[in-house]
Amino acid sequence: MKKFLTLFIFIIIVLLFAPQVFAENIKFIQVTDAHMAKNSQYSQKVLKATIDDINKQQNVSFVVFTGDNINYAQEEDLRIFTSIVKKLNVPYYVVIGNHDVYKTGGMSKVQYLEILRESNFKIRQKKPNYKWHQKGFEFLIVDGAKEVIPGPAGYFKKDTLKWLDKTLTKNKRRTVVIFQHFPIEYPDGAEGRLKTHKTYKVEDYKEIIDRHHNVLAIVSGHLHTNGENMKNGVYHISTPSLLAMPHSYKIIDIVTMKDFSPIIYTQLREVDVKPEN
Repeated sequence: MKKFLTLFIFIIIVLLFAPQVFAENIKFIQVTDAHMAKNSQYSQKVLKATIDDINKQQNVSFVVFTGDNINYAQEEDLRIFTSIVKKLNVPYYVVIGNHDVYKTGGMSKVQYLEILRESNFKIRQKKPNYKWHQKGFEFLIVDGAKEVIPGPAGYFKKDTLKWLDKTLTKNKRRTVVIFQHFPIEYPDGAEGRLKTHKTYKVEDYKEIIDRHHNVLAIVSGHLHTNGENMKNGVYHISTPSLLAMPHSYKIIDIVTMKDFSPIIYTQLREVDVKPEN
C-alpha cells in the first residue's frame, strides 16, 4: 500500500510540474476571403484551381478557410463552396466571416455549420468556436462575425472571449495557434479599410492574450492585405483575399526545436488561373 501511495504522489508531482508539451514540426495552409458566388463562374474557377494547387503540395497537415468563404449568405452558394473544397486531400476547417452569415436575410451560423458538417466529417461542432489538437499544438477557431446585423466590423462577444480565456487556461502547457476572420492587430497597408473594417472593443481580446503566454500566432483575413508582425511575443499573420489579383494563399510552416520557442515561416503562393475567354 505504501508503494502505491508513493507512486501516486510521484505521478501527481510530475503532472503538476511537467514542462510544456513538446510539439512537432507542422505545415498547414490558410485560404481566406475566397468570396465565391454562384453567379460568378470566375470565383468558382479560382477556388477550384486553388484546391488543385493545394493538393500538389507535400506534407500539408490541414487547410483553414478564414472567412468570407462565400460572397452572399445563401445556402446554394455554401453548398457549391463545400462541393469544391471537399476535394482536398487533407482535412479542412472553416472560420465564419462577415459575408458568410445573415440570420434574417439568408443563413444563420447554425445553418452554416449544419451544411459544413454534411460534407466534412472533421467539423462536428455545432458552435462557431471550436478547437482541435494536432502534433502537440492546440488550434482554435475564434468567431467574431455578427449574424443579426451583419457588417464589415468584427465583434468578439463576451461568451466567445470567456471561451477563449478558459481554453487558453486549460491548454497552458500547449502551444496555441488561433484562426479567425477579424484581426486584432492591423497590418501595414490596411489603412484604407480600417474606417469600416475595424474590430469592436479589440482591447478586451488583447487583454486575454496578454494574460496568457501560450499563444504563438493569430492568423486572420478580412482586410485583404498581406502582413506579418509580432506583438508581445505573438505572431499576427494577415493574408490577402484569394479572389484578388494575384490569386494567392499562404503556406505556414512551424518549426520546433527542443528548449527553443517555435519559429514560423510563411510563404504566399500564387495560383495560376486561366483568364476567362
